[in-house]
Amino acid sequence: MNEADLNARLKELYQPPANDFVLVDVPEMRYIMIDGRGAEDRAALEHARTWLFAVIQPIRPIVKARMGKHFVEPPLECLWWADDAHDFVRAEKSTLRWRMMIVFEPDWLTAEVFDDGVAQATSRLGEPPSSLRLERHHEGLSAQIMFVGPNRETGPVIARLHTEFLPARQLTPNGRHHEIYLNDPSRVAPEKVKTVLRQPVRAE
Repeated sequence: MNEADLNARLKELYQPPANDFVLVDVPEMRYIMIDGRGAEDRAALEHARTWLFAVIQPIRPIVKARMGKHFVEPPLECLWWADDAHDFVRAEKSTLRWRMMIVFEPDWLTAEVFDDGVAQATSRLGEPPSSLRLERHHEGLSAQIMFVGPNRETGPVIARLHTEFLPARQLTPNGRHHEIYLNDPSRVAPEKVKTVLRQPVRAE
């Protein structure tokens, strides 16, 4: 898709309503990714977050100087899952797995630009995480909602998605739980934190 189409699509994907779930078709996109395990290991989560932003932040001046392009820094995102689905439902933090990521679009953001971002981050932070990479990810049909409030309070909304919204439409989960963090909880009041909650789905 061209850049105008991409911008319109991103607005749809990153600004769902807060009053109810909606269905969207999420296209295949590129992401900068880092994998990890255990939701209780805050140090590992923060390390991944630090590295992702250290890679993405130099990209704005790089593409401005080389291409005359204006790059807007995307929000942080994370996929959450467990090898045992029951552990995810019970929020067994020690067994949860995660993939922290930031979208790397449009297509004029080349692999060379990514490598330059990694090089600048490495000069500041040292050896990069072994799972740091640029990779495509496709979710397709997905249900999502905007959650406003502390992230620790998303449980009832996620439960409503799985016990009410999806069964009523004869849909079933078809991928990993996806959260998109639109603002920084350390910089806004807890009641103003905005998180997109997304679940890829398929017809039963």
